[in-house]
Amino acid sequence: MPDTKPCLRVLTWNIHGCVGGDGHHDVARVRDALARLAPDVAAFQEVDSRRQIPGVGQVYDLLREAVGDHGHDAWAISGADGYYGQFLASRFPLDDKQVHDISVPGLEPRKVMTATLHLPAARLRVIATHLGLRLGERRRQVAALQEIVRADLSDPVLLLGDFNEWLWPRCTQRGLFRLFDGRTRHRSFPARLPLLPLDRIWCRPGHLLARSWTAAEARAASDHLPLLAELALPAPR
Repeated sequence: MPDTKPCLRVLTWNIHGCVGGDGHHDVARVRDALARLAPDVAAFQEVDSRRQIPGVGQVYDLLREAVGDHGHDAWAISGADGYYGQFLASRFPLDDKQVHDISVPGLEPRKVMTATLHLPAARLRVIATHLGLRLGERRRQVAALQEIVRADLSDPVLLLGDFNEWLWPRCTQRGLFRLFDGRTRHRSFPARLPLLPLDRIWCRPGHLLARSWTAAEARAASDHLPLLAELALPAPR
């Protein structure tokens, strides 16, 4: 069995359309923060390419380039003027990429992204999402999310995203607590004075979660803090 050590840095970040707490739309702030944080895998929520800056390029391409060569998207809104939704970027190859619709009729569309991450000595199933704002909506979405997780437990599983749970998490996420014994608990929202652990990273098996933290130094770039974790997986050769 290969030795394990903290070798894979993962990040989830609701970038709020690259609008910071000062109200300024600044893609460069997000990109520069990513360069400093250096994640190997990153899930982004509220990625918005409809607000373009001449000469800057597509925001999702900039996010991917700041992390690695591989990407996966799940757009909640698509139109002639661009896209809005989620993006997954990775330094390692991704395959088996799928998008699952967990939207509740009449409310904002919500998606789940799944992919298999191929590391030099292991595989990791990655699941990323952004749940809704209403209690009943989240209950239905978590039920659907549990089925997506259970569909394939042959590899270690990483679940991350913005779960929008500001009440007692077990109120809507009890089933996830049964599936994942490794999870973060850091307060990430609002960025200026974090009070709520809206953003989460979950691991199965739990011993893979070696450490986790929020990046307060990036608080100016969004209304959420980036949440990071290091996973103890077989080290790349």
